[in-house]
Amino acid sequence: MKRRAIRNTALAVAMAIATVPVFGRTDLAPAQDLAAQVRHQLVMIPYFSVFDDLSYSVDNSTGVVTLSGAVTRPVVKNDAESSVKRLPGVTQVIDNIRVLPLSSIDNHIRAAEYRAIFGYSDLYRYAMGAIPSVHIIVDNGHVTLTGVVNNESDRAVANIRANSVPGVFSVTNNLRIAEKS
Repeated sequence: MKRRAIRNTALAVAMAIATVPVFGRTDLAPAQDLAAQVRHQLVMIPYFSVFDDLSYSVDNSTGVVTLSGAVTRPVVKNDAESSVKRLPGVTQVIDNIRVLPLSSIDNHIRAAEYRAIFGYSDLYRYAMGAIPSVHIIVDNGHVTLTGVVNNESDRAVANIRANSVPGVFSVTNNLRIAEKS
């Protein structure tokens, strides 16, 4: 009876040791997953909103991540850099994110642009979800639309709606058409 218990214990320990490499995690992220991990960290930033735009590029050979875009709150810029720095495989983070200046006029334009674009029945779906697919950047009265829409018609309508807001000096439409899969 005692031998059987010892044999079963030894077998359980051997199996546990044999499975450690299967479930173990390395400190280096695979190159193809690093970009996905960076994206995940950026979309998980708590104050990232429809009025912020974050983009990135990853050099897999060196582990250098370059962040760019424009945000309305400095905390979003700081959170983006610090969360990406902690990722395994990242050796350096180059932060080119610009914090937009505080302006009550820009805040009014942001609200008006949001209502004009997402209040339209064909475009409201782009504002749904935790991270909207269309972002509105307002910098000293100049509006930039970024993100992804389903078709050219939605891209054109968003541009027309954005240009209809009073007090806007210019609208740059950087919306991309989603790739069909």
